[in-house]
Amino acid sequence: MATAHPVTRARGVLAGAAYETKITAGRHALSSDEPQGAGGADAGPAPFALVLSGLIACTAITLRMYAERKGLTLRSVTVDAAYHHEGEDSHVDRVITLDGDLDDAVRARMGEIADRTPVTLALKAGMNIKTRIAAPA
Repeated sequence: MATAHPVTRARGVLAGAAYETKITAGRHALSSDEPQGAGGADAGPAPFALVLSGLIACTAITLRMYAERKGLTLRSVTVDAAYHHEGEDSHVDRVITLDGDLDDAVRARMGEIADRTPVTLALKAGMNIKTRIAAPA
């Protein structure tokens, strides 16, 4: 069986404040933390805010690409997302605002496309996460 090559990589190191995690993703530096009410210092977005950020970015980028490919006038895309978790139920509410010269059929099509973006599909399907503990270097 062939080994799949990673689509992307990131690394996180717990440093600084109690839960602050310094993340590198490619050449980009990010931070994540818990809010003060959860014992963190609020030094960066909480982990689920980062998950939503990936969903939002993938949605906006995909819709822009579609508009460009179809020659549509799309001035801006705004994506709002909220993660809800109660007991066994969890879901994301996503609201997409499209500013452009688009008729109702095109807007509906863009909604269908949003539901099939790579990050949307990955989150809907869930992922197999394989964990191993490594010895310190």
